[in-house]
Amino acid sequence: MRNHTTRRAFGALAVACALAVTATACGSDGSDGTAAGPKDIAAALEKGGKVTVWAWEPTLKKVVEDFEKKYPKVDVELVNAGTGDKQYTALQNALAAGSGAPDVAQVEYYALGQFTIGDSVEDLAPYGAAKLAKSFTPGPWNAVRRDDGVYALPMDSGPMAFFYNKKVFDKHGVEVPTTWDEYVEAARALHKADPKVFITNDTGDAGATTSLIWQAGGRPYHARGTDVRIDFDDEGTRKYTATWQKLLDEKLVAPIGSWSDAWYKGLADGSIATLSIGAWMPANLTSGVASAAGDWRVAPLPQWTKGDKASAENGGSSLAVPKAAKNKELAYAFTEFATTGAGASSRVAAGAFPATSADLESKAFLDAEFPYFGGQKANRIFAESARNVSTDWSYLPYQVYANSVFNDTVGKAYVSPVKLSEGLAAWQEASIKYGADQGFSVGK
Repeated sequence: MRNHTTRRAFGALAVACALAVTATACGSDGSDGTAAGPKDIAAALEKGGKVTVWAWEPTLKKVVEDFEKKYPKVDVELVNAGTGDKQYTALQNALAAGSGAPDVAQVEYYALGQFTIGDSVEDLAPYGAAKLAKSFTPGPWNAVRRDDGVYALPMDSGPMAFFYNKKVFDKHGVEVPTTWDEYVEAARALHKADPKVFITNDTGDAGATTSLIWQAGGRPYHARGTDVRIDFDDEGTRKYTATWQKLLDEKLVAPIGSWSDAWYKGLADGSIATLSIGAWMPANLTSGVASAAGDWRVAPLPQWTKGDKASAENGGSSLAVPKAAKNKELAYAFTEFATTGAGASSRVAAGAFPATSADLESKAFLDAEFPYFGGQKANRIFAESARNVSTDWSYLPYQVYANSVFNDTVGKAYVSPVKLSEGLAAWQEASIKYGADQGFSVGK
């Protein structure tokens, strides 16, 4: 779920394959687990064949077993071609070479744009995907759509929530913040009570930054086709920048990178007291911070305006079908099976956070108690967050590259006198220049 990108020139964004969709009208009635679509999907399942899936998400292993059991004539090969950026590079190389591409590929939401703008993934609407709109929660569904097309199916989601160490807050008599202004006050109170305690950690993270800007109402990215606008000076972005700058100026944020050994230690001993992150985080706390079981709780994300319920997504992936896929109908059948119905439910049971409305609203899901959080029914908070995600957010069609230069621009605000607003302005300029160099029409 976390994004680690290295700086690399992501050219060849306009990779295009000559293969076209050969779909006929009408088709399955949905009784076999697939939505109504071309007749040849049902025929392809009956005929059988091989489907190669590139993905790193561990819960897909059980999905593959279940799919092959349901459709014994289909052989699914699950390949880990690398996590995130490494797989995207391998996929783009295969597409450019004209061989070696998988039939299905896991693609994080922020990265999907570079494949849709390059016309290298199938529009799944003709296969029946458009009829699945109500099957998914708004945030993930919006992330896989462009214009009238559906270019992947949501696999999971990351509506944000506020994870806090109740033991630390209780010890120092600090109230759990419900607004970001209260968050700053809580940061001051905790650090004053114990200089070893910080409200959170941050050394600069593109995903976390854009998610909090999203929640604040900022919309720095606007993209339609090859026309792109980037503006990190809108009102929502300024709200985020002003608040986070206070925390940095007053040294109230631990200068520790997420997912490091020091980070896990801080979460365990209480010196890092909160996390504002996606709803997929519980499994990471349970496995990586086991010694703090019972200390942590979950609350709604603090609000920029008291009384609001705004949220945003942080992380999450989809399954896409490359245009170079050899078995498109089988690929779509697997993609739908893995993201809806039985496939989605088995993944949720294994710890994935659902992008499907049915799973998110089920009594079993909502009533699940988390021993790690003292028996709290945390899924109720996550589900409420998912319902409050604004759906008008968009990423750049080259967000993978933009994120890779975040530390070269915004990251300077964490290690030098450079202000966050200056870092964001530099990130904006770097992103504009890159986009223009790649042939996009880019402005502010």
